[in-house]
Amino acid sequence: MSGVAGAPASVSGGPMISRRILGNVALGLVLFAVPVWLPLVGGYTDLASRVLIYALAAMGLNLLLGFTGGLSFGHAAYFGLGSYGVGLMLKYETHSILLALLVGTLVGGLAAALLGPIAVRRRGIYFSMITIAIGQMFYFIAVRWNGLTGGEDGLTGFSRHPIHLPGLTLPMGSVGFYYLVLVCFGVAALALWVVLNAPLGHSFVAIRENYKRLTFLGIRTQRYVAISFAISGVVAALAGGLNALLDNFTSPNTLNYTLSGDFLIIAVLGGMRNFWGPLMGAVIFVLVRDYVSSITNNWMTVIGLVFVVSVIFFPMGVLGFFNRGAKS
Repeated sequence: MSGVAGAPASVSGGPMISRRILGNVALGLVLFAVPVWLPLVGGYTDLASRVLIYALAAMGLNLLLGFTGGLSFGHAAYFGLGSYGVGLMLKYETHSILLALLVGTLVGGLAAALLGPIAVRRRGIYFSMITIAIGQMFYFIAVRWNGLTGGEDGLTGFSRHPIHLPGLTLPMGSVGFYYLVLVCFGVAALALWVVLNAPLGHSFVAIRENYKRLTFLGIRTQRYVAISFAISGVVAALAGGLNALLDNFTSPNTLNYTLSGDFLIIAVLGGMRNFWGPLMGAVIFVLVRDYVSSITNNWMTVIGLVFVVSVIFFPMGVLGFFNRGAKS
């Protein structure tokens, strides 16, 4: 297997690598300069933070969906566990948002690592149903455990605090927090890129392409899918923790299957077999939601229409369509 389709820089031809490296550098510069140029076009920094957080969650889901072939409708569970982990740590244990973020990520990632082997025992629709059931289990626990989670009202009473490093204090206003999100996004994207371009990532793609053949060859496919499930859960939990910090609030909605549907729409909209597809999908999804919701409460109708048009005219996703056009 020569490389991973849609990865930032696969091991294919030199000119292609150069174009992808230049494209990634340009993307990095654009994201780094967001606090400068976004207000000039009518946006605000927290909106960009939301885009990166949703893109991160969808990239985690995309590792399982687009590159391994597992359709999960329950990834909001790990997003929500990361979110509650951060909120509870900040409310009861520490003022360090980095420590809280680490604990929240570990909580969500550990849940994915433990529950993944159960879910991957089935394929297709049965796998999807198990992921929904697991996700809704955490949702109802959050709703019922009112004393700890705040129940349906959600968890409040925590906020972002400055990050104290030796000889340096980093304020966590909108701009400071955006750069924290950007660093987390960059580290997670790099880790996913390394995984996808390693033999482990090639195994994920091979399982997606022909699960039965690999099983007949004696490959322990369930174990590889469980690994993909766990990694994607860790990334989703990290995104959930950042989301709690962005809002200074979390609620059972961060665990609900409807949010899993949003992540799925984002991945498919941008291009689920493309590494940067979820980022493109998150840009479209968050911008459309932000703009339309300021006009009408029926913003999901517009999102639904955008999704239908995308599936009909861009079956490989928006970014997949443009990449295909560039290659032809």
